[in-house]
Amino acid sequence: MTEDMLKSYLNTLRLDLNFFKESIREVSQDIISEGYSKYPIFIAHQAEVKIGEVILDREELGTNFTIQATTLEDLVEKKVVLPANVEKFKKAYKDPEKQCCIFLVTEHGAQFVFVPFEISTDTKTETES
Repeated sequence: MTEDMLKSYLNTLRLDLNFFKESIREVSQDIISEGYSKYPIFIAHQAEVKIGEVILDREELGTNFTIQATTLEDLVEKKVVLPANVEKFKKAYKDPEKQCCIFLVTEHGAQFVFVPFEISTDTKTETES
């Protein structure tokens, strides 16, 4: 995915996240407080993805992306994150009280991005390869 494509997807995703942020924050807190994982991850996609649980369906809500909830452990089990990269991922992971980890899946590829819950139009999104 080129840098310009990523920026375009992120701008579109920001619009959805402004709408979704409280729901995502609540699911993130539940995943952590109920002991499922310290590393909640949300998959944002426009095509079908068979990982995680759908929490916000774009068809039902009229948004650009469907959001599914999963965890680092699930992504390791499904070989999306290789076991050799788990520690690197954990070090890169941002504070889940302030930011959500999004696995952005597009027709051009997939990338992890960390998006602040308090999103403004000029907020920069951090990316991880």
